[in-house]
Amino acid sequence: MSTILSLVRGRYSVRHYRPDPLPEALLDQLLEAARWAPSAGNLQPWFFYVVTRQEKKEALARAALNQRFITQVPVVIVVCAEPERSARVYGERGRKLYCIQDTAAAIQNILLTASALGLGTCWVGAFNEDQVRECLEIPPQFRPVAIIPVGYPADDPARRPKRRELEDIVSYI
Repeated sequence: MSTILSLVRGRYSVRHYRPDPLPEALLDQLLEAARWAPSAGNLQPWFFYVVTRQEKKEALARAALNQRFITQVPVVIVVCAEPERSARVYGERGRKLYCIQDTAAAIQNILLTASALGLGTCWVGAFNEDQVRECLEIPPQFRPVAIIPVGYPADDPARRPKRRELEDIVSYI
């Protein structure tokens, strides 16, 4: 199996973390991976908030339907889309779809890079957008898309959920 496929198959959503601090050099690698994600027209319609203050992590956890594991990590990355950056070139499709797709690619780069570095993450999408916006004072041109806790996993990776079989999700036509 290829190295990348092993990495993809080994990544899982971590919900329990060790309290160890996250070295800045590792955080820089995650953000560097995010900025190299593909984007429609190379517009790069994303912005990243790096949250380390405990009171902000507490507020993010409340905004995320009280998902308390968000408070356990040293760093939380809130990934935002910039819809109007995409709309300038692609109109409504850029505003509603491309900026979200592009941001999702940046998120996946963060998740995979974190896994490669021995870090745990979880793509949190269940949250009150207005509360996240208020907590971080996010300007109106950005739309919060994901909350990503980042830290050293304390989970048992063997307990991760199974995947559907290929024959259940693929049709060759």
